[in-house]
Amino acid sequence: MSVADAAGSDVFVWSMIVGIGIATFLIRFAPLALLAHLDLPEWLRQALRYVPPAVMAAIIAPPLFFVGGAPTIGPELPRAAAAALATVVAWRTRSTWLTVVLGMLALWGLRALVG
Repeated sequence: MSVADAAGSDVFVWSMIVGIGIATFLIRFAPLALLAHLDLPEWLRQALRYVPPAVMAAIIAPPLFFVGGAPTIGPELPRAAAAALATVVAWRTRSTWLTVVLGMLALWGLRALVG
């Protein structure tokens, strides 16, 4: 492979990464932009309040209960402890950012202690 082919390949890869990133952003931004300008019924606004916790649970639950790709009844101790702490933080503060940051710090700290 010549230097020109490698450079062309790099340009192609980076253009694909940027293009897919822009497409992903637009796909996710479009509904938000549309909903921001609509007057939604109160029942729908109430229902949409449950979307962030449901998404967080869908992201967090599989690594907790499927350690190594196999379902387990007893989750890994550092993960379970960090998840419990994050649950308490989320419940008390209602802050997604604080929940994620403290949960990750707890996980990293507990993994460093346990080994």
